[in-house]
Amino acid sequence: MSQKLPPKQFVKTPIKGTKFTILISSAKGGVGKSTVAVNLAFALQNLGLKIGILDADVYGPSLPKLLGLNTKPKSEDGKALIPVEKFNAQCMSMGLLVDEKTPMIWRGPMVISALRTMTQKVLWRDRDIIIIDMPPGTGDTQLTFAQEIKIDGAIIISTPQDLALLDVKRGIQMFNKTGVSILGLIENMSFFKGNDGKVYKIFGEGGVKKTAEEFNKEFLGYLPLHEDLGKSVDDGIPLTYSSPKHEVSKLFTDIAKKIKIKLK
Repeated sequence: MSQKLPPKQFVKTPIKGTKFTILISSAKGGVGKSTVAVNLAFALQNLGLKIGILDADVYGPSLPKLLGLNTKPKSEDGKALIPVEKFNAQCMSMGLLVDEKTPMIWRGPMVISALRTMTQKVLWRDRDIIIIDMPPGTGDTQLTFAQEIKIDGAIIISTPQDLALLDVKRGIQMFNKTGVSILGLIENMSFFKGNDGKVYKIFGEGGVKKTAEEFNKEFLGYLPLHEDLGKSVDDGIPLTYSSPKHEVSKLFTDIAKKIKIKLK
């Protein structure tokens, strides 16, 4: 009678130079995850944390645009990369290593190799927290981080639409199966406040909070559609950095405070 083999145990390596590593995920594209990730990072910086931001979306990197970055990372020894600094944050993205018009026509093994480079061969220095902007889906990138990197928690972003929430539920179950703690869910594009002062629920209402309750996860807060947030993306200056007292920045700060408490 054959014996069952024990489940494979993965050795998880922390990202050197940082105390905490947080994944920002959506499992669904087009929900504003990258904008939320960057603004949340600077909201944490406003609370006194030294931040790093890693753009893990190899196929569609957006960090260079979000922060107005156009400097290639340097290397002193030809092996390790020095992250680019902007607004007192240390940053790394595949978009900094290749021309922005170059398509990344890579198979899975090449993506995994690139991720290992950005997590193991980048000289992050004295960071309290690394915010990792994950690509959509539940594929190679997600599994690589879940199995190989010591993760302190994941935050899931979604709009309240049922279509987006279908993928969110898959993402929650993926993190549960891979042993990654979910710190909470955020509802993005939750509402739009018109010039008439009325609040419009363009993509529905309350779907993310209901999903959080369904899976017994914490709901961290609502974020609106706001023209100033969109303009900040085009300008390459995060709203939480340029205008920390803006009404939208205050919502990010409220969420950041909850995250900071969880990390303690």
